[in-house]
Amino acid sequence: MENTPGLRETKKLRTRRHLAATALELFLERGFEAVSVADVAAAAEVSKPTLFRYFPTKEDLVLDRFADHQDEAARIVRARPEGVTPVRALHRHFLEALGNRDPITGLNDVPDVIAFQRLVYSSPGLAARIAHYTDREVELLAEVLEAEYGDPFAARLAACHLVTTRQELGRQNWRRIAVGRSADECHPEAVADADRAFGMLAEGL
Repeated sequence: MENTPGLRETKKLRTRRHLAATALELFLERGFEAVSVADVAAAAEVSKPTLFRYFPTKEDLVLDRFADHQDEAARIVRARPEGVTPVRALHRHFLEALGNRDPITGLNDVPDVIAFQRLVYSSPGLAARIAHYTDREVELLAEVLEAEYGDPFAARLAACHLVTTRQELGRQNWRRIAVGRSADECHPEAVADADRAFGMLAEGL
């Protein structure tokens, strides 16, 4: 019974979440650079090889949650209604996410989210590793655009612009939250920024 695929996958997911939660607790308490992989493994009561089977790098212990959003732009563009451009589809989705205070937009003032964002943006190692997730997001979106328009270069160029715009809007919103402002206070500015940014893309793409 213990060897059935469903139980194995459930156990793996539970272990993965335990490792990530343990690591995040240590990183928030001591700082990312001050905690080693060995520290995380010891706190989680697993071996280093076991930890690396779940997370290839120390940075992935923090940023793995970004993987949940890697195909988001591609999914939004693929599922958009007929007659809606990719830019418009992503613009609408971003505005909706702002309204929901989705952490991925940077417009979220929940203390735990603020602590996580501060950890990510204050560590050079984590900031550099984000590029790995960005590259995959661009790749997935470019595949969708290329399938529609048939131009690999134009598809990748458009994907780069769209992904970078979403990320920079998130950083701008985080800068507002980081100085102590509330998400509700910043929401009108965040919407205006999104309208401006996606409007610039709509005129050029």
